[in-house]
Amino acid sequence: MVDRYLLPAEPVTSVAEWQGMGGGQALEIARRLGPDHTIEELAAAGLRGRGGAGFPTSKKWAGVRAATGSHHYAVCNAAEGEPSSFKDRALMRANPYQVVEGLAVAAWAIGAREAYFGIKARFRPEVERLTRAVEELQAAGLAGEIPITIVEGPDEYLFGEEKALLEVIEGKPPLPRLLAPYEHGLFATGSQMGWESVPREPGHGPARDVANPTLVNNVETLANVCHILVNGAEWFRRSGTGESPGHAVATVVGDVVRPGVAEVELGMRLSDLIAEVGGGPHPGRQVKAVFSGISNPVLTAAQLDTPLTYEAMAAAGTGLGAVGFAVYDDTACMVEVAFQYSRFLWIESCGQCPPCKLGTQEITHRLNEIAACRGTVEDVAVIGARLGNVTDGNRCYLPVEEQHVVRSLLRAFPEEFAAHLEGHCTTPRTDLIAPKIVELADGVVTYDENHRRKLPDWTYE
Repeated sequence: MVDRYLLPAEPVTSVAEWQGMGGGQALEIARRLGPDHTIEELAAAGLRGRGGAGFPTSKKWAGVRAATGSHHYAVCNAAEGEPSSFKDRALMRANPYQVVEGLAVAAWAIGAREAYFGIKARFRPEVERLTRAVEELQAAGLAGEIPITIVEGPDEYLFGEEKALLEVIEGKPPLPRLLAPYEHGLFATGSQMGWESVPREPGHGPARDVANPTLVNNVETLANVCHILVNGAEWFRRSGTGESPGHAVATVVGDVVRPGVAEVELGMRLSDLIAEVGGGPHPGRQVKAVFSGISNPVLTAAQLDTPLTYEAMAAAGTGLGAVGFAVYDDTACMVEVAFQYSRFLWIESCGQCPPCKLGTQEITHRLNEIAACRGTVEDVAVIGARLGNVTDGNRCYLPVEEQHVVRSLLRAFPEEFAAHLEGHCTTPRTDLIAPKIVELADGVVTYDENHRRKLPDWTYE
């Protein structure tokens, strides 16, 4: 395993411990470099966003810094809700100081007037650790003068979508707005292009229309910032690959011996990750399929040697995502998996875009019929048609996820769908569920069984 810097062997429980590890220097180094050179250092390091898209961090910072608007804001997205991912919660539990310090540097570099954490209210250990870290770093003068506020939000999947995250920080439901944060950020006046128009919070800008460009970075992205500034871009590039340098915090759950989360070097093979972090499949079983969250097409057993890099995963027809993997062995029915994943996305769709909400609903219902061996060829045809227009007018990525996951399963496992249409299933299992993680510790994972009771209007049976 790698020499860990993101996930220390023991949790960092005080600012003094963090300083003893070399922490607390990043903001001072950034001030010495200046905003432009700080961003250039991140560019030289090749840091890419760890939230899923892998966009170059330096380009995002530079874009927001250069954008016009009355005020700038910086936000850390700590509302982790991607199925099979637990890495942000692991980071906040292990060392929240590195995350707070990274946000402080980001806020200073882009010229922000305020900074925010958006985190789910049910993440109680993480909220408590973050709160203490913010207070201690501010008291020690290591977080700068820019105010940092922790905003607790709902458990909905879309809270983790960056445009919906801004809505929650403003006190509204997690309904994605139309424009990206760098175009129309926090507390901007004028139309939000959402569902409601509300007066701006006092003190957040003049009465005229302003954009307030806002930077949104993931927990893991910001955790890397202070290490890069302290150790240098060349140090960061010593691990990983040319296009995907550094480490990542990976999650492995599903049909494995020991579900876990660990810091790994980018570039290792997926098969090695499953063996080292998850303990491999159960004795006598073989890996059949692997999903990187719920956002990307499936990987089959023939693709297990794919390196964990953005470029290699793209070449394999999928994505690295948040480096959270759900593993399914040869006892899992891929039709049932398709239904469970589609149902998760249907339930979590907010309904602002009818093609998404109605499309995911139709696809889910048809997949349920096929999974129950009651489906027909017409059901497959309707699913295909719905997959073609489910993204029409989409405000967020959710319907694209529906396209990627369901379409890839239809293509990768046609024989299983054919068997169901003929009235039988060769691998019936009743324990399958979209792997939304409630807790992961000591090799044991707990999934959100309550999601089975969740309804499309976000209430529960």
